[in-house]
Amino acid sequence: MGSEVTRSWSCVLFDLDGTLTDSAPGITSSLRRMFDAIGRPVHSEDELMAYVGPPLVSTLRAREDFTEAEAEHALTVYRAFAEESDLTDNAVFPGIAGLLASLHADGIPVATATSKPTSRATRILDHFGLSQYLTFIGGAADDDSRAEKAEVIAYTLAELEKLGVDTSRPVMVGDRFYDVEGATANDVPVILVEWGYGSPAEAKGAMAVVHSVDQLRSLLLGQAVAA
Repeated sequence: MGSEVTRSWSCVLFDLDGTLTDSAPGITSSLRRMFDAIGRPVHSEDELMAYVGPPLVSTLRAREDFTEAEAEHALTVYRAFAEESDLTDNAVFPGIAGLLASLHADGIPVATATSKPTSRATRILDHFGLSQYLTFIGGAADDDSRAEKAEVIAYTLAELEKLGVDTSRPVMVGDRFYDVEGATANDVPVILVEWGYGSPAEAKGAMAVVHSVDQLRSLLLGQAVAA
């Protein structure tokens, strides 16, 4: 990945779950309730963690024997439970609010690019007081017509351009290989954070991996640090 990162970014895109917020407790709790409500076996905590990050419908169809209609129904049930857990079983990772405030103060446009529906992402970011630092909140469409990470990143960059943001030197910050794949599909370099829900193997293709918010702050604000 190189020993140093010295680029100056024109805008920064952030994943939400596992990058800005520690949402896994709420997600796995809602999944557990969902499986129970629809009469399916409830998986272990480790198995449920595999659902954190990618679009839920795609994961249900890939990991379960769900038809498209069954997956859509499960998603509806899940979202009803998640309405509560999004706020009660969730927390901003330490240092993240200060990082976003620093980027905002430095004049670097910041957006989210999350597989969560934009309406839910906005509700969460508003609740935790992070929306004030964001130029745009990019997320999946509520009807799942835009759900894959590559689609969300492309959409977010296009919307930022409409707002007059320079998107010539974007960078994506995430915690899973879905972020790496989605960003790479849009020719966007990726910084992976170790405090999220991914494994070291998921860092393949990332420009850098950071273990602390302070290290991420140095990279994003244009200072060279060991990657």
